[in-house]
Amino acid sequence: MADPVEVTVCMKWVPRRVVVDPLTGELDVDPLTFGPSPADLAALELALRLASSVTVVTAGPVGADAMLRDAVSLGARRVVRCEADETADSAAVAHALATVCRGADLVLCGDHSADRGSGSVPAFLAAELDASQALGTVSVELDAGGAAVVVERRLDRGRRGIVRAPFPAVVSVEGSAARIRRASLPAVIAARSAVVESGPVVRPSGLELAVGPPRPYRPRTKPRPAPTDGAPASVRILDITRATETREVSKLLHLDPADAAVATVDALRQWGYLD
Repeated sequence: MADPVEVTVCMKWVPRRVVVDPLTGELDVDPLTFGPSPADLAALELALRLASSVTVVTAGPVGADAMLRDAVSLGARRVVRCEADETADSAAVAHALATVCRGADLVLCGDHSADRGSGSVPAFLAAELDASQALGTVSVELDAGGAAVVVERRLDRGRRGIVRAPFPAVVSVEGSAARIRRASLPAVIAARSAVVESGPVVRPSGLELAVGPPRPYRPRTKPRPAPTDGAPASVRILDITRATETREVSKLLHLDPADAAVATVDALRQWGYLD
């Protein structure tokens, strides 16, 4: 019986332990900790649940072959590595990955890598494939009609958004979306001789990206109106903390893309993210 969908997983070979010098901003990378990030492993596990034939592709050095063979031991049928170094920008990586992903119904990626953490490759990849996209999801399921996926996204203040993405689709997932299965010993031994196909070499895209030194994360500020004249401090505190506001119950909306975009912008204004 033919597989209902073709699924390709994009993974990245990254250092999972990096120490940032607080004074100079220099990175101290432990070479023994290289491997896939939790988000990439979650993407692989979801792919193995959705399809019986899964392709895994990465862009990286020859050391990434170990990660690909691990994917074979878990159930991947085909693995491909595009030659790339750590200086390759996201647009160039997505362009190379697209040559392998083209033709797949669904492409799953981690929402961000453990080294750069920009999360931009899935968006670039969706543009290359002219595919629908859903980024930063926590669950992925096939639509009943078999021509789309239904995903759940985590929103601010505990809200959840449900999105239906028609095929072809690029979906990035959080590390909490799934826990990777364990490979059997015979599968691990057999995967040592698995053939890793060679994909296109990653070429610079020509985009100039300004990357500054690492900085501590600071949450986004939300604008609040200035206090009225003569208002006591307690009124201002209640206004900032919104302690007395009535919490809105989450609603499930079935809208066309244009109406969904308008509703999203209106909600962002209501929540204080847009003027």
